[in-house]
Amino acid sequence: MIIKTAELETVCGITSKVPENSLPEFAFAGKSNVGKSSLINSLVNRKALARTSATPGKTQTINFYNVNGELYFVDLPGYGFTKVAASVKAKWGQMVERYLKKSRQLKAVFLLVDMRHKPTGDDVMMYDWIIHNGFRPIVIATKRDKLKKNEIPKAIKLIRETLGMTDEDMLIPFSSETKMGREEVYELLDNYMHNN
Repeated sequence: MIIKTAELETVCGITSKVPENSLPEFAFAGKSNVGKSSLINSLVNRKALARTSATPGKTQTINFYNVNGELYFVDLPGYGFTKVAASVKAKWGQMVERYLKKSRQLKAVFLLVDMRHKPTGDDVMMYDWIIHNGFRPIVIATKRDKLKKNEIPKAIKLIRETLGMTDEDMLIPFSSETKMGREEVYELLDNYMHNN
Protein backbone atom coordinates (compact mmCIF):
# COMPACT_ATOMS: atom_id res chain seq x y z
CA MET A 1 0.00 0.00 0.00
CA ILE A 2 1.32 3.43 -0.97
CA ILE A 3 -0.28 6.29 0.92
CA LYS A 4 -0.45 9.47 -1.13
CA THR A 5 -3.06 11.54 0.68
CA ALA A 6 -4.52 11.62 4.17
CA GLU A 7 -6.79 14.19 5.78
CA LEU A 8 -8.98 14.53 8.84
CA GLU A 9 -12.49 14.44 7.39
CA THR A 10 -14.96 13.95 10.27
CA VAL A 11 -14.75 14.55 14.02
CA CYS A 12 -17.48 12.76 15.92
CA GLY A 13 -18.29 13.84 19.49
CA ILE A 14 -20.39 12.24 22.22
CA THR A 15 -23.66 13.60 20.77
CA SER A 16 -22.70 13.32 17.09
CA LYS A 17 -24.22 10.85 14.68
CA VAL A 18 -21.71 8.30 13.33
CA PRO A 19 -21.12 9.11 9.64
CA GLU A 20 -22.39 6.63 7.06
CA ASN A 21 -19.25 6.32 4.97
CA SER A 22 -19.11 4.30 1.76
CA LEU A 23 -15.40 3.41 2.08
CA PRO A 24 -13.88 0.64 4.27
CA GLU A 25 -13.00 1.71 7.83
CA PHE A 26 -10.17 0.49 10.07
CA ALA A 27 -10.42 1.48 13.72
CA PHE A 28 -7.55 2.02 16.17
CA ALA A 29 -8.18 1.58 19.91
CA GLY A 30 -5.79 1.82 22.85
CA LYS A 31 -5.17 3.51 26.14
CA SER A 32 -4.40 7.19 26.27
CA ASN A 33 -0.59 7.13 26.15
CA VAL A 34 0.00 4.03 24.00
CA GLY A 35 1.09 5.92 20.87
CA LYS A 36 -2.06 5.82 18.73
CA SER A 37 -1.52 9.23 17.13
CA SER A 38 2.15 8.41 16.48
CA LEU A 39 1.15 5.14 14.82
CA ILE A 40 -1.41 6.83 12.55
CA ASN A 41 1.13 9.54 11.64
CA SER A 42 3.71 6.85 10.90
CA LEU A 43 1.30 4.92 8.66
CA VAL A 44 0.41 8.01 6.61
CA ASN A 45 3.99 9.40 6.53
CA ARG A 46 2.97 12.66 8.19
CA LYS A 47 4.42 14.21 11.33
CA ALA A 48 1.28 15.79 12.74
CA LEU A 49 -1.87 14.65 10.97
CA ALA A 50 -3.09 12.98 14.16
CA ARG A 51 -2.19 15.30 17.02
CA THR A 52 0.01 13.77 19.68
CA SER A 53 -0.33 15.22 23.15
CA ALA A 54 1.68 15.29 26.34
CA THR A 55 -1.66 15.21 28.14
CA PRO A 56 -3.19 11.72 28.08
CA GLY A 57 -6.94 11.56 27.55
CA LYS A 58 -6.98 14.51 25.14
CA THR A 59 -8.73 12.71 22.27
CA GLN A 60 -12.37 12.77 23.33
CA THR A 61 -13.78 12.29 19.85
CA ILE A 62 -13.82 9.65 17.13
CA ASN A 63 -11.68 11.02 14.31
CA PHE A 64 -12.10 9.80 10.73
CA TYR A 65 -9.03 10.19 8.49
CA ASN A 66 -9.67 9.76 4.76
CA VAL A 67 -6.67 7.93 3.27
CA ASN A 68 -6.09 8.01 -0.50
CA GLY A 69 -9.84 8.52 -1.00
CA GLU A 70 -9.99 4.71 -0.59
CA LEU A 71 -10.39 3.99 3.13
CA TYR A 72 -10.69 5.54 6.59
CA PHE A 73 -8.44 5.28 9.62
CA VAL A 74 -10.76 5.73 12.60
CA ASP A 75 -9.05 6.97 15.77
CA LEU A 76 -11.11 5.98 18.82
CA PRO A 77 -10.81 7.91 22.13
CA GLY A 78 -8.06 6.65 24.44
CA TYR A 79 -9.20 4.78 27.53
CA GLY A 80 -7.81 4.14 31.01
CA PHE A 81 -7.01 7.74 31.90
CA THR A 82 -7.71 8.19 35.60
CA LYS A 83 -8.24 11.97 35.68
CA VAL A 84 -11.34 11.76 33.50
CA ALA A 85 -14.65 11.70 35.40
CA ALA A 86 -16.47 8.36 35.46
CA SER A 87 -19.55 9.92 33.81
CA VAL A 88 -17.42 11.15 30.88
CA LYS A 89 -15.74 7.74 30.57
CA ALA A 90 -19.16 6.10 30.42
CA LYS A 91 -20.20 8.46 27.60
CA TRP A 92 -16.99 7.70 25.66
CA GLY A 93 -17.73 3.99 26.11
CA GLN A 94 -21.25 4.43 24.77
CA MET A 95 -19.94 6.47 21.84
CA VAL A 96 -17.36 3.80 20.92
CA GLU A 97 -19.87 0.98 21.34
CA ARG A 98 -22.35 2.83 19.13
CA TYR A 99 -19.68 3.16 16.47
CA LEU A 100 -18.61 -0.51 16.66
CA LYS A 101 -22.23 -1.64 16.35
CA LYS A 102 -23.51 0.89 13.79
CA SER A 103 -20.67 1.19 11.29
CA ARG A 104 -21.44 -0.84 8.19
CA GLN A 105 -17.98 -0.30 6.75
CA LEU A 106 -15.79 -1.30 9.71
CA LYS A 107 -13.47 -4.06 8.46
CA ALA A 108 -11.05 -4.49 11.37
CA VAL A 109 -10.17 -3.14 14.80
CA PHE A 110 -6.53 -2.68 15.79
CA LEU A 111 -5.88 -2.72 19.54
CA LEU A 112 -2.65 -1.02 20.60
CA VAL A 113 -0.83 -2.14 23.73
CA ASP A 114 2.51 -0.93 25.10
CA MET A 115 5.04 -3.69 24.49
CA ARG A 116 7.14 -2.67 27.50
CA HIS A 117 4.45 -3.57 30.02
CA LYS A 118 1.97 -6.31 30.82
CA PRO A 119 -1.43 -5.36 29.34
CA THR A 120 -3.59 -3.58 31.92
CA GLY A 121 -7.02 -4.59 33.13
CA ASP A 122 -8.42 -1.92 30.79
CA ASP A 123 -6.54 -3.49 27.85
CA VAL A 124 -8.00 -6.92 28.64
CA MET A 125 -11.48 -5.42 29.00
CA MET A 126 -11.15 -3.61 25.66
CA TYR A 127 -9.89 -6.78 23.95
CA ASP A 128 -12.85 -8.77 25.26
CA TRP A 129 -15.25 -5.94 24.44
CA ILE A 130 -14.09 -5.76 20.81
CA ILE A 131 -14.66 -9.54 20.52
CA HIS A 132 -18.09 -9.11 22.14
CA ASN A 133 -18.90 -6.59 19.38
CA GLY A 134 -18.10 -9.13 16.67
CA PHE A 135 -14.45 -8.46 15.75
CA ARG A 136 -11.17 -10.31 16.32
CA PRO A 137 -8.80 -7.50 17.39
CA ILE A 138 -5.46 -7.24 15.62
CA VAL A 139 -3.03 -6.39 18.42
CA ILE A 140 -0.28 -3.88 17.71
CA ALA A 141 2.46 -3.93 20.34
CA THR A 142 3.84 -0.37 20.26
CA LYS A 143 7.21 1.07 21.36
CA ARG A 144 9.11 -1.93 19.97
CA ASP A 145 12.27 0.23 19.70
CA LYS A 146 12.34 0.66 23.49
CA LEU A 147 13.08 -3.05 24.05
CA LYS A 148 16.26 -5.03 23.44
CA LYS A 149 15.98 -7.72 20.79
CA ASN A 150 16.23 -10.55 23.33
CA GLU A 151 13.37 -9.07 25.41
CA ILE A 152 10.85 -9.19 22.57
CA PRO A 153 9.77 -12.88 22.58
CA LYS A 154 9.05 -12.69 26.33
CA ALA A 155 7.06 -9.46 25.90
CA ILE A 156 5.00 -10.98 23.06
CA LYS A 157 4.30 -14.12 25.11
CA LEU A 158 3.13 -12.02 28.08
CA ILE A 159 0.79 -9.94 25.89
CA ARG A 160 -0.71 -13.04 24.25
CA GLU A 161 -1.24 -14.82 27.57
CA THR A 162 -2.67 -11.79 29.39
CA LEU A 163 -5.15 -10.96 26.64
CA GLY A 164 -6.07 -14.63 26.13
CA MET A 165 -5.11 -14.58 22.44
CA THR A 166 -5.25 -17.77 20.36
CA ASP A 167 -2.41 -18.88 18.05
CA GLU A 168 -4.45 -17.60 15.08
CA ASP A 169 -4.88 -14.11 16.55
CA MET A 170 -2.52 -11.60 15.03
CA LEU A 171 0.05 -9.54 16.95
CA ILE A 172 2.37 -7.05 15.22
CA PRO A 173 5.35 -5.51 17.08
CA PHE A 174 5.50 -1.87 15.95
CA SER A 175 7.76 1.14 16.29
CA SER A 176 6.73 4.63 15.16
CA GLU A 177 10.40 5.65 15.49
CA THR A 178 11.96 2.99 13.25
CA LYS A 179 8.79 2.16 11.22
CA MET A 180 9.22 -1.50 12.14
CA GLY A 181 5.91 -3.31 11.62
CA ARG A 182 4.55 -0.72 9.20
CA GLU A 183 4.81 -3.01 6.15
CA GLU A 184 2.91 -5.75 8.01
CA VAL A 185 0.08 -3.31 8.75
CA TYR A 186 0.02 -2.17 5.09
CA GLU A 187 -0.14 -5.79 3.97
CA LEU A 188 -3.05 -6.49 6.30
CA LEU A 189 -4.91 -3.42 5.07
CA ASP A 190 -4.35 -4.52 1.46
CA ASN A 191 -5.70 -8.00 2.25
CA TYR A 192 -8.82 -6.58 3.88
CA MET A 193 -9.37 -4.15 1.01
CA HIS A 194 -9.07 -6.79 -1.70
CA ASN A 195 -10.38 -9.95 -0.05
CA ASN A 196 -13.26 -8.82 2.13
